[in-house]
Amino acid sequence: MEIVYVYVKKRSEFGKHCNFSDRQAELHIDIPPNPELAEQFMERNPVDTGIQCSTSMSEHEANTERFEMETRGVNHVEGGWPKDVNPLELEQTIRFRKKVEKDENYINTIMQLGLIMEHCVKQNNAIDIYQEYFDDEDAVEVTEEAPSAKTINVFRDPQEIKRSATHLSWHPDGNRKLAVAYSCLNFQRAPEDMSHDSYIWDLESPNRPETVLKPSSPLVTLEYNPKDSHVLLGGCYNGQIACWDTRKGSLVAELSTIEFSHRDPVYGTIWLQSKTGTECFSASTDGQVMWWDIRKLSEPTEVVIMDITRKEQLQNALGAISLEFESTLPTKFMVGTEQGIVISCNRKAKTQAEKIVCTFPGHHGPVYALQRNPFYPKNFLTVGDWTARIWSEESRESSIMWTKYHMAYLSDGAWSPVRPAVFFTTKMDGTLDIWDFVFKQCDPALSLKVCDEALFCLRVQDNGGFIACGSQLGTTTLLEVSPGLCNLQRNEKNTASSIFERETRREKILEARHREMRLKEKGKAEGREEEPREEEVSINLEELVAKAEEEFFNVIYSEMKRKETEALKKPTEQKQSPEEAEEPEAEVQGQGEDEEEEEEEKEDGPEETPN
Repeated sequence: MEIVYVYVKKRSEFGKHCNFSDRQAELHIDIPPNPELAEQFMERNPVDTGIQCSTSMSEHEANTERFEMETRGVNHVEGGWPKDVNPLELEQTIRFRKKVEKDENYINTIMQLGLIMEHCVKQNNAIDIYQEYFDDEDAVEVTEEAPSAKTINVFRDPQEIKRSATHLSWHPDGNRKLAVAYSCLNFQRAPEDMSHDSYIWDLESPNRPETVLKPSSPLVTLEYNPKDSHVLLGGCYNGQIACWDTRKGSLVAELSTIEFSHRDPVYGTIWLQSKTGTECFSASTDGQVMWWDIRKLSEPTEVVIMDITRKEQLQNALGAISLEFESTLPTKFMVGTEQGIVISCNRKAKTQAEKIVCTFPGHHGPVYALQRNPFYPKNFLTVGDWTARIWSEESRESSIMWTKYHMAYLSDGAWSPVRPAVFFTTKMDGTLDIWDFVFKQCDPALSLKVCDEALFCLRVQDNGGFIACGSQLGTTTLLEVSPGLCNLQRNEKNTASSIFERETRREKILEARHREMRLKEKGKAEGREEEPREEEVSINLEELVAKAEEEFFNVIYSEMKRKETEALKKPTEQKQSPEEAEEPEAEVQGQGEDEEEEEEEKEDGPEETPN
């Protein structure tokens, strides 16, 4: 039903203001309820109504107008010339300049402008508004916060039978991945069903390894190729050298033959800086260092025997357990041995004996870590027994700096790639020590308990901010150090260089002093040896004289007895006087006394007769 109400108004009242007034309510229409329509509805009982107690929120987005930038260029052209003068014609411009310079107004204008310019120049000479007061200071932030480190991630060996993480290697491009070598180094104690696999982990997914490497024997070392991040080099427990290409899968791409490989586990592998990027060398406890080309791994290209006696005999070779090669010194490499001796070698020498240049006797046990300082290659770090030592190539008899003897055995160490005075060491009690000898020399700047089991290896990221530590149970812990430990401090290079030079000079003075003391002791020892020789000679002479006298008297006594027996055998008929009978004996005794006097004269020497 449509409700319509018509308002009627006169034409003259259009446009007037409305005047409202109060009046009683009027009922215009009343619609009664229809019972038939009510029967079509059903009453709902009970009625559920939802009520939200929280405050109603709404999301709004506003998009501001984008500021559009545009690059425009302005070309400045020489102006101020009259229309009849072409500025490109040299003759016209010179003619116009001469004409202007002869004008009187030109001179007055120049004089007025000169006074203004003189005032401005004097102001600039008085105050330099562009002067930089702290130009000489280095823009290096010095952080006063205490050194610290925190655990970022933990990568656990997925195998049920746990193995030791023996070596770590960072991905060369961006350090987004970490290659870990797993093996059991207990001789003949590895379980039969132990896995040989090693893994490549992605730092952002610690639950599952990204790539599985399947060698024929457990890997002791594993290194990324710095020129090709898809290629990895591994040293096996059985002495073989293996090479992987991650683009081809998990299986070994190249493998050296057993006949030409090492006889012991390969404890060190390093890539060489070459044009092809395929050359490397390895070291083992069998006393051999071998050079390889991964394009032909059937046999090594060169072999050096670590025999410091220079007899080139394998039975006299020292077992190699760590390697060091610096790309800035392409002809030199260093080897750390099981006997605690560091051997410096020259690869370009002509003979095997000449390849061993010198030795550094330093540790009581195997040298587990050997690395040159990235800023000062003449100084290198060694880790072995209970100490870490810093050496200089100029001082061969002793190290220039060393840590105190720890209660736990040291297992690995490395320099910081960004700070020349910082290095890291791991210990068998699961502790990571961070040393900063500019800040503190007697104790580590930070000592951190990483895990309960022994730490076997560590590797520092290229930017120095992250450290990876491998443990005995195959757990690899990723740590992040504080900015103070991974940012170069003010004047740190000069300070570290002066400390190295000072300690090297001190060791040279001590070596010279010890050399002098040894020469003096040697001279004294030789003098003491000569004195006993003189005494021995004199003692021997007295013994000879006594022996000669005894033999002489024995001859006399035997002669006397012979004569007595002959005298008794003579016939008793011949009667002799007692004086005659005693005469031969007296003669014999007289002869004996004369001979004794002659012997005494020989011993005493000739008598001097007075003038």
